[in-house]
Amino acid sequence: MEQKMKGWLFMMAIAMLLVTACSKDEQVKEPVTGPLEEEDIVQEDEPVTRYAAPFTGIQSEEEMTRRPVLVTINNHPLARPQSGISDADIVYELLAEGNVTRLLALFQSELPEEIGPVRSARDYFVHMAKGLDAFYVAHGYSPDAQQLLQSNFVDNVNGMQYDGTLFWRSKDRRAPHNSYISGENILAGAEKTDSTMEMDQASPFSFHESIEDAKIGDQASTITVSYSADPKFTSNYSYDVLNGTYDRTVNDVVTIDKVNDAPVELSNILIFETAHRTIDNEGRQSVDLETGGKGMLFQAGIVKAIEWENKDGLLMPMENGAPAKLVPGKTWIHVVSTKPGMDQSVTFMP
Repeated sequence: MEQKMKGWLFMMAIAMLLVTACSKDEQVKEPVTGPLEEEDIVQEDEPVTRYAAPFTGIQSEEEMTRRPVLVTINNHPLARPQSGISDADIVYELLAEGNVTRLLALFQSELPEEIGPVRSARDYFVHMAKGLDAFYVAHGYSPDAQQLLQSNFVDNVNGMQYDGTLFWRSKDRRAPHNSYISGENILAGAEKTDSTMEMDQASPFSFHESIEDAKIGDQASTITVSYSADPKFTSNYSYDVLNGTYDRTVNDVVTIDKVNDAPVELSNILIFETAHRTIDNEGRQSVDLETGGKGMLFQAGIVKAIEWENKDGLLMPMENGAPAKLVPGKTWIHVVSTKPGMDQSVTFMP
């Protein structure tokens, strides 16, 4: 009997130990109540909306809705290097008189603190501003351009009315190579003329998603575009494989921005061929921007034969009946004469 009692007491002791252990284990496993610490909360990142700049196709988190500004910039050798040119989304180069070219610099992504030297308008410059729905800036005008500007064909400011106020003269150059304007004064000019600076149309251009998508065509790593035998108005481009852009030189001088010494780096070079006609003793030109014609597109180190068309006043590169896709970045557009023709005005090497 005594032996059974001892066995019973032993079993009771074991049972009590087991109950105590289970009780402690349960206390450890009790769920934590109360507020979670910040690091315990898993937050999902919200998707970032990205916008393509209308005239460069470059993506950013900010939607660019400012109306484009088109400025006539002097391209005489005494006007070089020009100011603000590295910030232009697109630069158009056209004949103004004789074999002398002028530049139309389009600013939308950026509006520099100094732009110039600003030079006079031609009627076909004004029509290009109209097609781009751009606020137009020039200093002076041909008789045909004067009629268009004074009839308010486009919103504009001109140095003939605002010299010494919105425009200023540089002391290190002589007239007519010394007229300048700032981005701030352009906006002030828009306010003076009651012109909106909000963009009211979608981007007219089409862009590749990546530079790799553009590498279909014949190799062309160096390009020469001439308007005459004069090397002072002959552009030479070389393709930088690492950057995927073209450097520009004229008469062996690199095209840079006077303000910051930044070189002009281009993702696309376009050539549009059209008829030109001399209309006066000054050598001024009539340039056909309506009919369309042959063109060439250089991008990603290759060349394509394209066409160009006037779409509601806008000069558009076309390929197989659709807008030709550009590589995101800045673009230089040459408008050359059918005489002697693009085949002689443009040469390139692999």
